[in-house]
Order: sequence, then C-alpha cells, then structure tokens
Amino acid sequence: MSMLDKLKGLIKGHPDQARQGVEKAGDAFDAKTQNKYQSQVDTAQQKLGDQIGNRPTDEPK
Repeated sequence: MSMLDKLKGLIKGHPDQARQGVEKAGDAFDAKTQNKYQSQVDTAQQKLGDQIGNRPTDEPK
C-alpha cells in the first residue's frame, strides 16, 4: 500500500478536518515565506480541497 493510499484512507470520512489541515498548513507556509508564494499556495490549497471533495456550501467552487 502506497503512502498516498494510506493518506486517502485516513482522510476518508473526515473531509472537513483534512480541509482545515490543508488551510492551516498553507497559511503557515505563507507566514514563513512572507506571502512570497501566496498565489501558488492558494492554488495548491484549492486543488487539494477539490481532491478531498465535499466542499462546504459557504465556499464558491
């Protein structure tokens, strides 16, 4: 079983917590780099959120 399969198994059933973790990690990276890569981080956060699925209704698609 690959690492990606293990992560998918852990995330399954907990999309909100996974999405929060992605947001926190991206925000922490932005803080460390003084927002130098903010657009790239935002794109990565959005793509990971799409992969996680079940986006909250308060966020636009």
